[in-house]
Amino acid sequence: MKNDKTSAYIHIPFCEHICYYCDFNKVFLEGQPVDEYIQSLLTEIRLTKEQYPSKDTETIYIGGGTPTSLSAKQLAVLLKGVRELLPFDDKNEFTVEANPGDLTQEKLQVMKEYGVNRLSMGVQTFDNQLLKKIGRKHTAEDVYETMKFLEKEDFLNVSIDLIYALPGQTMEGFRDTLKRAIELDLPHYSLYSLILENKTMFMNWVRQGRLQLPDQEVEALMFEETISAMEKAGRHQYEVSNFALKGQESQHNLVYWNNDHYYGFGAGASGYLGHTRYRNHGPIQHYLNPLRDNQLPTVETEILTVNNQMEEELFLGLRKMGGVSKKRFEEKFNLPLNQVYRETIPNLIQKGLISENETHIQLTEQGLFVGNDVFEAFLIDQE
Repeated sequence: MKNDKTSAYIHIPFCEHICYYCDFNKVFLEGQPVDEYIQSLLTEIRLTKEQYPSKDTETIYIGGGTPTSLSAKQLAVLLKGVRELLPFDDKNEFTVEANPGDLTQEKLQVMKEYGVNRLSMGVQTFDNQLLKKIGRKHTAEDVYETMKFLEKEDFLNVSIDLIYALPGQTMEGFRDTLKRAIELDLPHYSLYSLILENKTMFMNWVRQGRLQLPDQEVEALMFEETISAMEKAGRHQYEVSNFALKGQESQHNLVYWNNDHYYGFGAGASGYLGHTRYRNHGPIQHYLNPLRDNQLPTVETEILTVNNQMEEELFLGLRKMGGVSKKRFEEKFNLPLNQVYRETIPNLIQKGLISENETHIQLTEQGLFVGNDVFEAFLIDQE
């Protein structure tokens, strides 16, 4: 595959603490082969680039786990290697995920030195009792301290993640979190409702009847409240769960929703190159083993049919408020969108779930609340 631009997601699976709701690929940091992992990551990047060269890296996103659980020295080794192996224009977006309370001046200096220009922080809620309940080790005070520190260091391109519909969370409590988040006056916010994942402590507790989650009605109200509070604060909703000042939308996240190509590096990471989606081994030793022999650590690959690609274009693209561009669809697949979905589109319009104009189809306000039903409608095999 010759591709001019490919983004990169890099996974750091180490955490100093495991949260009760998390099912991402992660391990407790202590006693892990962190240094070998970093070297293996760089080997994976090198091997992948040989197979899939791209002239330029559009965006880089280092997530986890907790990338900031690495020491400043380890972070420097990683970032130096990444910058040597992935050609990157400093004007582009380079994000690292951080936890409140984890950042030191030394780590931030290292990040700045290697071109990191955006931070994404997992705040989740400003309610200390709830933070404890969900297994986070930071407090609301840590968030404020970190923000003060970042301001002092003149690092202002920060996004925070919040989770709503948490166990025992009330509408009043959620409003308070929303208000405090907006008062930080950040360029970008992501808000997700809690999803119960298998094999998490939360799922076990719900099954045992030890945990009460807000009902769907309350969850929908929290979503509604989010949209109106963000709108009032001048953060426009550009994707179902994401809000930003104009021009501050996450370029990396848009890569996913535009169904563009990206490398997935690291244990359990997924990538999309050419017509192939692939996923790496998750357990760390399973990931490291093939790389010790200069082999890629891929555990599964799926070659997408044209139908699959069209479906993905729709259910990813419809997450954006701008919706799916008819012109872009036709350029990609040499078929008009309305011809491919000649029954589905009118059907959904009639139900009031999507709207259509000359150039795009997009979710309506009603469609926004039942997004998954809309996305599923496009998964039915096309004629």
